[in-house]
Amino acid sequence: IGFLLYGLAITLMIRGNLGTSAWAVLEVALADFLHITVGTMTVIMGFIVLIISLLMREQIGWGTLGNILSIGPWVDLCMWLVPEVNNNLLLQIAMLLVAIVIMGLASAIYIGVDAGAGPRDSLMLAIHRKTGASIRVARAIIEVTVVAIGWLLGGPAGVGTVVHAVLIGPAVQWGFKVFNVQAH
Repeated sequence: IGFLLYGLAITLMIRGNLGTSAWAVLEVALADFLHITVGTMTVIMGFIVLIISLLMREQIGWGTLGNILSIGPWVDLCMWLVPEVNNNLLLQIAMLLVAIVIMGLASAIYIGVDAGAGPRDSLMLAIHRKTGASIRVARAIIEVTVVAIGWLLGGPAGVGTVVHAVLIGPAVQWGFKVFNVQAH
């Protein structure tokens, strides 16, 4: 359920056309460059980030691999189902904000089953453990770095990207509180 919700959240941001999540800015840019689907690029990027997380000695589980192998296909399916929205600012803003809330809850759902966090969340947790930074700060550092790289590569950054970068950390932390998930 968490993986499906995460794929839906990514799609809502892409289809809302206000700017995507930091990772999607990068993944959309690379997918366009490589002429592959965004979902396929999401899977490839998941394995790249997994390697970085493993180098930081983060533990993984079946959920980590499930994340890598599931979210991309869910993105591709949702991209097929959810229409693109332009020239309807209220709907676009709603899609963005709902996507951020869904992403925070989805993160807590799949981290909370303790089957291993996804690769991007593993990186967030590794930074949290290594530096003592809060979940919100660790996530914000990652998001700002990734969006900068994605934007430089021509990814779909916009005001929604900034909103996402600012709100995703608090959304994940809120999701942890809702589902009583401990970052250990």
